[in-house]
Amino acid sequence: MLTKYGTDNIIVMLIIGGILIFSPIIVSHKYLGIVLFTVGLLLILFTFWFFRDPERKVPEEARIDKSLVLSPADGKVVEIVEEDENFYLKSKARRISIFLSPLDVHVNRVPATGEIEFYDYNPGKYLVAYHPKSSELNEQSRIGLKTPYGKIFFKQIVGILARRLVCELKVGDKVNAGDKFGMMKFGSRMDVMVPLSAEVLVKVGDKVKACETIISKLK
Repeated sequence: MLTKYGTDNIIVMLIIGGILIFSPIIVSHKYLGIVLFTVGLLLILFTFWFFRDPERKVPEEARIDKSLVLSPADGKVVEIVEEDENFYLKSKARRISIFLSPLDVHVNRVPATGEIEFYDYNPGKYLVAYHPKSSELNEQSRIGLKTPYGKIFFKQIVGILARRLVCELKVGDKVNAGDKFGMMKFGSRMDVMVPLSAEVLVKVGDKVKACETIISKLK
């Protein structure tokens, strides 16, 4: 299944891919035609791969225990640090940063059940997503979620290749853990910030999956 968040990109990329595949019909140069056909085929395959939206189920443990925080994105944990969070938590917090390569699923999901209390969009810059400063400077959506067990702050951050974020969340929305809420396109990063009292259940280098990997427990 393909995600609805990439419909415009999917249409354009498939059209371009289709034109390239059929270009050997009008291109007289044999080897150029082969190259164009190959590029078109790879573009179509990449489109179906990048915009895939696989089914996911919230772990039974997280269904029972609402204090557990799920990963909102697929990718690799690249950093776990303590820092000040001044937008929503307004206190010191622990940041868990997840880097998404272009090969990861890019559909994002809500990390816990609760209510959206804060939303802010920053046009920002386009540093590579794994750059430490990308968390502060890059284009990003900042989201504050209040749960029965405390507050969570998370950010969609796009990288050097990405030029668009999709986020359907708005202040006042009631959400459930695992709900789809948007995507980041073509390589990006997701930061999740939890109170210092929360237990972090992943480590740097771990691979995580949106909706399926438990990354923290609120206290």
